[in-house]
Amino acid sequence: MASEYIFFDESLSRRFAQFAADHGLAATAHTDEMDNYVVALPDDVDDDLDEKLEAEYDALMDEQRRLIEAEEGDEARHLMGVTVELPDGSSCLVRLPADYGQRLCQHFSPQEIHDIVSSIARELADPVNGPLCRNA
Repeated sequence: MASEYIFFDESLSRRFAQFAADHGLAATAHTDEMDNYVVALPDDVDDDLDEKLEAEYDALMDEQRRLIEAEEGDEARHLMGVTVELPDGSSCLVRLPADYGQRLCQHFSPQEIHDIVSSIARELADPVNGPLCRNA
């Protein structure tokens, strides 16, 4: 399994892939069905490198936000997108208001945010009714 990092700007995705390559990681890149740029990296990285990757991704996300705001001006739509895989194997982009996205980013890694949103999306796609103590 690979960790995926999502970008809206191709040049930023290439910079992240190059950053990973400069640290000895083989990155693969592709676009998803929403035309986002996805960089996939192996999951088996040590904690020190993982922290560096997260810091670089956060810096690029800040740059991406500035690019979008500059491009769209005061009319900018402030959203955060998280691509999730649904139980049937299809993927979709879950849009979150930017203020929620910023709060999530303050407390969770991109992978943790992806896992949280994916869990919610799976539950919505295939709900388990009844009390929480009921086994799924």
